[in-house]
Amino acid sequence: MSDGEYQQALGKFDKALKANPNNPEAYFFKAEAAVLVPKVSVEEVLALYNKAVQLDPKNPFYYSSLGAFCFDAGRLNEAETAYNKAAELDLDNAPYYYSEFAVEYSRRAPIIMEQFLDDNTRGMIAKKALKYSLKSIGLDEEKAKKLL
Repeated sequence: MSDGEYQQALGKFDKALKANPNNPEAYFFKAEAAVLVPKVSVEEVLALYNKAVQLDPKNPFYYSSLGAFCFDAGRLNEAETAYNKAAELDLDNAPYYYSEFAVEYSRRAPIIMEQFLDDNTRGMIAKKALKYSLKSIGLDEEKAKKLL
């Protein structure tokens, strides 16, 4: 993978999985390589990330990577679920997961929802992004209103 040979990396991860079909790292890194191989479908990549998560459900990095991929795939609800799970598992870094979700949601949701984009939808997107931004700094809506 470090040489940019993602197709070859997929083959090596297949061999690793044949040797140990319960290796979450092999599924995870195969997903990471598969993202960069155009012929691999979104569903196949999601299945790889989900298998890594299933085999190692306490790894927040797997969830945050799954969330980032879900954004790329236009799956906003799945991205939100994955980032929340990462934050739940890694309380020390939860603010970063919430912040990343807020920024990515505010950037990508308008593109993904382009055909439905009106003032109401823009407001909904901004509200959700703001909710997660506030969460990232330890504030809820009421505390933020008082401060503002």
